[in-house]
Amino acid sequence: MSSPSELIFFINGKKVVEKNADPEEVLLSFLRRRALLTFEKLNSNEVIPLLTFEKLNSNEDIPGLTGTKNGCGSGGCGACTVMVSRYSQHQERVVHYTVNACLQQIVTLHCAAVVTVEGIGSTKTKLHPVQERIAKAHGSQCGFCTPGMVMSMYTLLRNKPQPSMEDIREALGGNICRCTGYRPIIDGFKTFCESETSACCQNGGGGGRCCMENGMNGSNSIDSEESDISEELFPMDDLLPLDPSQDLIFPPELLIMEKKLSGDALYFQGQRVNLVAPSELSHLMELKAKHPSAPLIVGNTTIGPKMLLKGVHHPLLVYVGRIPELSAVTWGENGVTVGAACSLSTLKEELERAVAEMEEARTRGYRALLQTLQCLAGKQLRNMATIGGNLLSANPTYDLSSVSAAVDCTLHVVSKDGTRDIPLNEKLFTAFGKTALRPNEVLLSINIPCSKPWEFVAAYRQAQRREFAFSLVNAGMKVVIREGTDIVESLNIYYGGVGPTLVRPGRTCQQLVGRPWGENLLTEACHFLKEDVDVSSSIHGGKAEYRKSLVFSFFFKFYMQVVLEMGERGVSDIDLPLEYLSALKPFKNEVPQGQQSYQLVSEAQPSVDPVGRPSMHQSAFQQATGEAKYYDDLPPVKGELFIFMVTSTRAHAKITNVDPSEALEMPGVVTVVSAGDVPGSNCRLWFNNPEELFATEEVFCVGQIVCAVVAESREQARRAAQKVQVTYQDLQPVFFTIEDAIKHKSYFEPKRKVERGDVDEALKTAERVLEDEIYMGGQEHFYMETQGLIAVPRGENEEMDLFVSTQHAAFTQDLVGMALGIESNKITCHVKRLGGGFGGKVMKIACLSAITAVAAHKTGKAVRCCLERGDDMLITGGRHPFLGKYKVGYNSDGTIEAADIIYYSNGGCTLDESSFIMDKAILHMDNGYKIPNLRGRGVVCKTYLPSNTAFRGFGGPQGLMVMESVLHEVAVRCGLPPEKVRDVNMYREEQSYTHYKQPFCPTSMVRCWDECLERADYEDRLRAIQLFNSSNRWKKRGIAAVPQKFGVGFSKGFCNQGASLVNIFKDGSVLVTHGGTEMGQGIHTKAIQIASRVLKVPMSSIFIKETCTGNVPNAAPSAASFGTDAVGMAVKDACEKLMRRLKPLMEENPKNTWKQWVSDAFFQKISLSATGFFMGPATNVDWEKGEGQAYYYFTYGACCSEVEIDCLTGDHKNIRTDIVMDVGKSINPALDIGQVEGGFVQGVGLYTIEELQFSPDGVLMTRGPSQYKVPALCDVPAEFNVHLLADSENPHAIYLSKGIGEPPVFFGSTLFFAIKAAIAEARKEKGLGDTFPLSSPATAEKIRMACQDQFTEMASSQTNGPATPWCIQV
Repeated sequence: MSSPSELIFFINGKKVVEKNADPEEVLLSFLRRRALLTFEKLNSNEVIPLLTFEKLNSNEDIPGLTGTKNGCGSGGCGACTVMVSRYSQHQERVVHYTVNACLQQIVTLHCAAVVTVEGIGSTKTKLHPVQERIAKAHGSQCGFCTPGMVMSMYTLLRNKPQPSMEDIREALGGNICRCTGYRPIIDGFKTFCESETSACCQNGGGGGRCCMENGMNGSNSIDSEESDISEELFPMDDLLPLDPSQDLIFPPELLIMEKKLSGDALYFQGQRVNLVAPSELSHLMELKAKHPSAPLIVGNTTIGPKMLLKGVHHPLLVYVGRIPELSAVTWGENGVTVGAACSLSTLKEELERAVAEMEEARTRGYRALLQTLQCLAGKQLRNMATIGGNLLSANPTYDLSSVSAAVDCTLHVVSKDGTRDIPLNEKLFTAFGKTALRPNEVLLSINIPCSKPWEFVAAYRQAQRREFAFSLVNAGMKVVIREGTDIVESLNIYYGGVGPTLVRPGRTCQQLVGRPWGENLLTEACHFLKEDVDVSSSIHGGKAEYRKSLVFSFFFKFYMQVVLEMGERGVSDIDLPLEYLSALKPFKNEVPQGQQSYQLVSEAQPSVDPVGRPSMHQSAFQQATGEAKYYDDLPPVKGELFIFMVTSTRAHAKITNVDPSEALEMPGVVTVVSAGDVPGSNCRLWFNNPEELFATEEVFCVGQIVCAVVAESREQARRAAQKVQVTYQDLQPVFFTIEDAIKHKSYFEPKRKVERGDVDEALKTAERVLEDEIYMGGQEHFYMETQGLIAVPRGENEEMDLFVSTQHAAFTQDLVGMALGIESNKITCHVKRLGGGFGGKVMKIACLSAITAVAAHKTGKAVRCCLERGDDMLITGGRHPFLGKYKVGYNSDGTIEAADIIYYSNGGCTLDESSFIMDKAILHMDNGYKIPNLRGRGVVCKTYLPSNTAFRGFGGPQGLMVMESVLHEVAVRCGLPPEKVRDVNMYREEQSYTHYKQPFCPTSMVRCWDECLERADYEDRLRAIQLFNSSNRWKKRGIAAVPQKFGVGFSKGFCNQGASLVNIFKDGSVLVTHGGTEMGQGIHTKAIQIASRVLKVPMSSIFIKETCTGNVPNAAPSAASFGTDAVGMAVKDACEKLMRRLKPLMEENPKNTWKQWVSDAFFQKISLSATGFFMGPATNVDWEKGEGQAYYYFTYGACCSEVEIDCLTGDHKNIRTDIVMDVGKSINPALDIGQVEGGFVQGVGLYTIEELQFSPDGVLMTRGPSQYKVPALCDVPAEFNVHLLADSENPHAIYLSKGIGEPPVFFGSTLFFAIKAAIAEARKEKGLGDTFPLSSPATAEKIRMACQDQFTEMASSQTNGPATPWCIQV
């Protein structure tokens, strides 16, 4: 290879010259760890500064551009989104597009300009309007996804300053948010839209308020007469205008370089990988002839994840993005020829233009391709991925192959031996990941022909999520009908996802030629397809029967579509039933709209008092500019090392040997740490259950930590960890499911029981008795920021600082002290903020912290631990799967006389918090219903899976779900609407008692219920749904509403305490410290509001720096929706102490300013520092008696949701959700509504989308965003209304407010029950009963297979292949 080339590109207007660029380095790591840049604006008059980069030692203290976040490392979350600009020779202009920096190799950025979130604005200079508006609209909670959102929107505005709502939806389709529920992000960004181009006025009318807020969208508003109800969460006035002059210009130097058209190839050499970037096609063919196995790359979206995450090694890569012929787009009379290196976005734009300009009959194939492209990946990946890469990846779940084959595309390939054309069909794909191209051949272009007049084309796909997800099954179909007749001349059908390669049912296509396109053809086609398409029961990804059913469903849709179009031409006498036609309309993804309302504060409240007013998150601007720091954003400590965990590959085995020798010989490796290196205790007793930091003699799950590698860089540690050899001897028993644990009687203690009344006697006397069960799957936290920390030894007295992402700093401190064998007073935990927590950063992060601290202790150097997404999901566990078995006695009017429920949870291999979670499930089993005879028993199953842990709701969503299933099934069997049965069983008495004898008043719950049904127009919509269902055979709708009573606080009273420290400085500024951790819920913001009220100083004068165990010791975890209750009271207490000290000075000099009073206090030796403490309620449950004061109070609410399902595919659309929530007197309505929305959308995932898959060997297979899908923008209900209950007060908590973080998650169950109601309507069409099993989550597979029809019957009859399932229900 020639000598290395000089890499030249720009970052935020600064020139970067890299003389030794490594082909393996991606832009994300370059930005975060190596780019020493400033943020000044580049104008055309400025001199361009030159920054030269030599090879840098990873230990050098070099600050990076850390606004670009590392969320997944595989292009699946959008947290690393940046804008890339290039001069396009073809378009003769500069093009701007978003990319995922985690996949973008820096060596492919030659002559490009990169803009990161720091480059568009900052709090130090000037905010960009995008940054300002997402912050002011409350679109940033934890803030980890915010820079990516900002860059996606910013790039859209660079290309289209006045976008439509559809433009925004598409731009954000590749960005995931786990906190907000997306609505406030949209609210901020829609202010850039043109009013005329959107269904919404975009805040342009109605007195400065959005039409949606003025009740113009058809929802039932009951606030119009109430002057103290507001729907404005952020003011629209005084927003920064969009100013193009604020944008960085494209560097003139790059324009000159590009226009020179230098034909020299680029060569880059790394330690392990070399890359060549030819600029001429002839050179590429020479390279391919010489190095036939070298992959060709452009966007790195396929090769990149394999190299980064799976350890695949390619010594030579060839970048083909600089070859003009590969990027050319040529239109001809018969179609378009697209260069193989054209991005999917370019292809989409070309096809969109063709569809707009050409006659409809010629663009049928193009429209089918567009339909696929719109759902394919996110915007960033479409900008990077190429059509050639998509096709030649030979992955049948990549959707383009099937539809491209159906429309008879042709591949033009070249080599040194010449050129040839290859038809794109099933013969192109010889095996998974392999094609019929010869090793020395290069795909030059793809010809996509126009459709002919009597060609009918369609594309279909079904995925876990409608957008931004690989398809489970996709299909492309084209039929040519003899002109003027209904006779089939030719038929092309291709399926992806039903085998290892693209499948063409050849016999079907052949046998149907010459037949009339009619009902007999449909029958015959299904018969042939059943034999032609063989879906193995061991197919990768499982779901064999479902995949086979989609084969028939897709063809049936195609059959109907062609019949309809032929009928329009007068050549078909088949009359499709009108109720069939809706099956042909795919669900449209819409931008969520809705109302949010809350009660204004009293007019008597001083205007300077911020409590009760919507206030922006304290760090919102910093999060929007990328200035907000998370643990992995902190600059490297001199000599810093990195740690990577080595985990067990066996579920239950004896460790016979650990051999790190090969790892220790690798470059940069410093040491390997294991149990023998722990100076203190490697094992702790947790309620008499031992838990080890490092496994010593035995492993109990796949993913248990055995040892850890410490090296000088992340990559060195990761590679070396793969070389540690651990040998095992398998042990028995080994099992993973709740059912198997029951068989083995494998349980954790204690078992729980609560009972009121005489359940057994009441069951005997009830009119009817029902016995059933419901299973509810687990859930991965998928916080955007993975778990990790930096452990820094201080070099004296064994002191150590930990900068850690934890919800419970005190517990982390305790565990680190135990592991190191030193006192807690020498260990200080610092928590600035978390990029999401949701309960997952309480227990496991403490173990990781202890392990990292051991490594720091052993090496004497700072050690950084940052789990990769896959390891985080494997090691840290998630929400507990539950199995609820129940026996219920009820009457024909729906009243429930008795219920006996046994809860089983899958705790995994260690206890963790499983017993507390089971406690909460049992304590919530009654929900809002007065069942006179009620018994609940709880058993935590011990299995050989990674231990499950706390997750938002903490057992509440599972406990409530079982009871709501009881109510639903009783209603079905009584022939009553479920909401009537819920209503008749609800607590009503002003002094009611739970089943564990805690008194409460359900008035607010009943108010929420009544108001929710009224706002949702429940009765009218129920009738409309019934009419819809009677008029549609293959689409069905359902609606469901549930109330909720959720206990707030810890049932263990000692956890309910809160503490704070408030310091006033001589200049009058105030520093607040408390024991809570900020993870997006706004606890710091509320604490500042509280301090502002008491001290009577503006919020701008109050600051919260961090949570620190050195300032506030022994703090309780930030959990149980109790954070603000505890620390808010503590902050109030401290501030009131200070005010009592200052009161004499204020009375003596009432005209003085705050600063003068503070100064006087200092000179009079009055302490300006105070601690605050809140003892909290004495909650406790006597489990022997089954009674107690389990919670401080209850948060109430109600939710109503409507869904529509596609009975043929199992897809569903969330149409509308209405929530009414009682939060008492809200301290900050904007934050509380944000918590409601975010919690609900997390519940959408829990109950409908998110599916953990474990192999029969206990291996978690869903270990990243490509396999595990959380809700995206397309999953939010199209209409999403949230209202805070007015005139509600909670005398128990700070300023009459209520905790709100956890309860909304359960409201996602309304979608589950609405889906179940819709399925029941579909089953009636077949004459099936409306009682049927449906476990949670209600995925597309479960929906489709429950809607039994002739197609599912055909699919279920196959018995081929081995019986071993792909995954097990744990």
